[in-house]
Formats: sequence, C-alpha cells, structure tokens
Amino acid sequence: MKKSHPIRRVVLATAATVSGIVLLLSLKPASDPASASAAGGAAPQQSAAAQESPQGGASDAQSGSVTGDVVKTQYGPVQVRITMSGGKITKAEAVQAPSGGTSDQKTELAVPRLNRAAVTAQSADIDAVSGATYTSGGYKQSLQSALDKARAAGGGAAATPSSPPGGGAAAQAKTVTGEVAKTQYGPVQVRITVSGGKITKSEAVQAPSGGRSSEVTNDAVPKLDQEAVAAGSADIDAVSGATYTSGGYKESLQSALDKAGG
Repeated sequence: MKKSHPIRRVVLATAATVSGIVLLLSLKPASDPASASAAGGAAPQQSAAAQESPQGGASDAQSGSVTGDVVKTQYGPVQVRITMSGGKITKAEAVQAPSGGTSDQKTELAVPRLNRAAVTAQSADIDAVSGATYTSGGYKQSLQSALDKARAAGGGAAATPSSPPGGGAAAQAKTVTGEVAKTQYGPVQVRITVSGGKITKSEAVQAPSGGRSSEVTNDAVPKLDQEAVAAGSADIDAVSGATYTSGGYKESLQSALDKAGG
C-alpha cells in the first residue's frame, strides 16, 4: 500500500495554509495605524516652524540710511541724510549745506537745530530757523525726499505721521495755478505743487519782463519761490527792489492755496 494517501495530502495542505496565515499575522504590527499617525503628524510641526522664520526678519527693512535729493538754494546746495531704526528717524544730518562767508555762520547755527527738529517731528513738518530761511527750505525739501525714498523702499514707517488719514490718495501731489495778479509792471501768476498738504514746489508762470523788469524778475522770483516753499503759505517777505512783483506773487500764491484747500 502506498503512503501517499489522499487524506495525508489534505492534512499536509491544511497545515501549510495554517502556517501561512500565522506568518501574515506576525507581520501585521509593522503597519500599525499608530505609527502611521505619528509619521503623518511630523509635517504640521515643520510647517509651524517654517512660518515663524519670515516674521523674525520683518524689522530689517525698516532700518538703514537714506539720502535725500540735492536741493539748490540761493546760497548753495542742501542735502539731508537720515538714519532709521524700527521705522523711526534716529538721526538726521546735512551732508551738504551752504558754506563760505556768512553762510558758514548760518549753517553752523541752523543745521544742528534742523537735525534735532527732524528727529523730534519724525517728518519734514519742521519750522524754519530764523535767519536761515533758504537753508531751512532746502533742508525740508531734501528731508522730505529722503522720507519718500524710505517709504518707497518699504522702511518708511517714520514718514507715516506726516501722511494725512485716509490713505495714499489724499497724499498724492497735485498742481494748482493761482489767479493772474496785475501789477504796475505786468501780470504775475504762480503755480504750486502740493503734496500731503504742503507746498513742495512754487514757480511763477507769469512775471513782468522787458528792460529793467526782466532783471528784477530774474532776481526776485527764485527768492519768492523758495520763500513760498519754506513758509508753506503766502506769508512771505517782499524782495527788496521788487515790491510790485512780490505783491503780485503773494496775491496769486494765496489764490492757488485757496484752490488747493490750503
């Protein structure tokens, strides 16, 4: 009788099947849901850490030095450089200022005061130093240009206090031309540029001309233009030897300010 009986084959096959099932069961814990969950939880922690890193460098863009544009005055160029930290002006200095003769004395008197005023005001809204009107006017213009550059670079938080509430639209520059003022020697008409409620530029688009009038105009108008910017109003002094031109200039300037809402 042969030993390879059908019943024996069945028993052997059953034993092999049971052994395979036991083997599979012994391997199952390696794919435990808890371990899969732990692996999946690591990613959110990395994301949170990654979100924190950009915040750490946010203040860097609000620090550094910015140099304003050179402003030409009757007595020489004026240029201001500001140092900012955390979005605030920490230092202001004139890298160019009028020099020579009496200009040296005026510069030594005015510039330190203007530097301190810029840091205190945190804007270009500072008072002119008595006796140094032209230097003060040039200083304010260059300071404002430095603040504008800082704002454009993303580090101009210090310039914000001088900006009117309501957003950038109200702070945009606009140009207004005053009424023609008739004088004994000819018409005078003034055009101003206003930004942030301040006069940033003033110019005579009409002024007496011909003969002696041309000489008077060439001498007086640049002075009146600078006075208007420095004063921020029509309350400016007449230029000696150009009384009529000065009077017409002030009249047209005031009408331009009225139109601009200033």
